[in-house]
Amino acid sequence: MLVNNNLHRPLEVVLAIPVKTYDIDFMGIVSNIVYIRWLEDLRLKFLDEHWQINQQIEQGYTPILAGTEIEYKRPIKIMDQVIGRLWLSNLGRLKWTVQAEILSNNELAAVASQKGGFVSLQNNRLIPIPEELQNKYLQCKQGFQKI
Repeated sequence: MLVNNNLHRPLEVVLAIPVKTYDIDFMGIVSNIVYIRWLEDLRLKFLDEHWQINQQIEQGYTPILAGTEIEYKRPIKIMDQVIGRLWLSNLGRLKWTVQAEILSNNELAAVASQKGGFVSLQNNRLIPIPEELQNKYLQCKQGFQKI
């Protein structure tokens, strides 16, 4: 799995992530399952900043997650300073992809990719990506291309 090394990361969010005692496994490192929770925290921050979940629900749809891939690069320990970054790397007609990286003490500790879409709350069926989100994504990409 490759992380987008390009500095252009559409709609990127950054989150300081505290390592809790309950995140640590018997080996003294952050358990693999904790990374899934951290990705959820990053996606929630993304929604807070770029596409509020309450507005989606009011409009009759909600995001769903279809898959997650994580590649662990180095272990994270209790006293490490952890930062998560997540950005929208692809937006198709029906599906979105976000990429993320987790840094520990300014070193890459993990990279991840998640795919999903939006479903109607009436029938639980996949719907096209909302036009407003498509426009926001395209504006962000076009702004980078002008630089």
